[in-house]
Amino acid sequence: MRLELGRITIKQIQFGDATKVAGGVLFVNKAELENLVLEDEHIKSVKIELAHPGEKTRITPVKDVIEPRVKVSGRGGVFPGIRSKVDVVGEGRTNVLSGAAVVTCGKIVGFQEGIVDMSGPGAQYTPFSALCNVCLVIEAKDGLSPYEYEAAARMAGFKAAEYLGAKAKDATPDTVEVYETKPLTESIAEYPALPKVGYVYMLQTQGLLHDTYVYGVDAKKIVPTILYPTEVMDGAIVSGNCVSACDKNTTYHHQNNPIIHDLYERHGKDLNFVGVIITNENVYLADKERSSNWTAKLCRYLGLDAALVSQEGFGNPDTDLIMNCKKIEAEGIKTVIVTDEYAGRDGKSQSLADADPAADAVVTGGNANELIVLPPMDRVIGMLDYTDKIAGGFAGSLRADGSIEAEIQVITGATNEMGFNKMRAN
Repeated sequence: MRLELGRITIKQIQFGDATKVAGGVLFVNKAELENLVLEDEHIKSVKIELAHPGEKTRITPVKDVIEPRVKVSGRGGVFPGIRSKVDVVGEGRTNVLSGAAVVTCGKIVGFQEGIVDMSGPGAQYTPFSALCNVCLVIEAKDGLSPYEYEAAARMAGFKAAEYLGAKAKDATPDTVEVYETKPLTESIAEYPALPKVGYVYMLQTQGLLHDTYVYGVDAKKIVPTILYPTEVMDGAIVSGNCVSACDKNTTYHHQNNPIIHDLYERHGKDLNFVGVIITNENVYLADKERSSNWTAKLCRYLGLDAALVSQEGFGNPDTDLIMNCKKIEAEGIKTVIVTDEYAGRDGKSQSLADADPAADAVVTGGNANELIVLPPMDRVIGMLDYTDKIAGGFAGSLRADGSIEAEIQVITGATNEMGFNKMRAN
């Protein structure tokens, strides 16, 4: 499959009489977007606010971050199986509002939502502080279950991103990026001397609002399967997660997976990137065994010489990660895992809940238990009354002056396990 991503650079967002893209500015008709969101009978109200990099603005609690896009040519549409018909994506041209995002936020449904600061020390931990954000603060109607509320908020974000992206269908991109993966036999024949590398993409699927969707299907219902990398880049996978903010994969992460991007950068040079294997993170042992067995089997079936395995979440999913690693290694395939750590505030505790000697090549996104103080902001988009009880917070986290002392676990994307973050080792 061959996919072109036409990137239209967005440097600013403003409210305007018409929603359009002009001169690097995304103009948003506020009333029109509000009415679109309120078409959902589950939503009582929505407040739309704009946030730019460098502003003294705090967005919280963040549910999802989504990049506006539009399908220009090729099969399918954006968010296939959710906002467009179930068709295979990953080819043709997709235009992207690069530098812009839709951020959904509102009352928490449990205890695992996050914070995005647009300036200050917190901004250094999240990639979303560098974006121009259209924020939807959603209030659900009374009596909704947490699942109905999560679904309504998720769909509102997708509708808004689709609505904004559609305004760029006829725009001339500032740049066009081309990505291509050929069928396996052709790919191997084209680069016979290069090591065959695959990407094992673990998706959070533990239920209880810990969900990911593939072509609209809850991924807990799938067995591991193979995707073209361009399918992922073209919106085949989206988030439905209310998990710890630091290492949740938002929809934006899936749309811009840096592991896929970097493997493409090296494809045909020092490796042959042959494809993506998606697998789930399960609750019961039998399901973990089944999925890890299938994952290793598919790695062998593709004839891989090496595999990268990325995780989402921590604790229970650590077992899935290690199972995948040791079984792929047992097939004679060199394996690297990408994870993060919960090593205590002093960094001295066990980093992962599971381990194995086969896991001897590890990339870490950082220690989520590290403490940080987030200074007060001039503006809060959303609400702060939940701060003491979210994952990473504690009694007294929210101070009287509006500052927050908490673990970096509260910051959306801080220790992302795709490596989509700003942390590094010195």
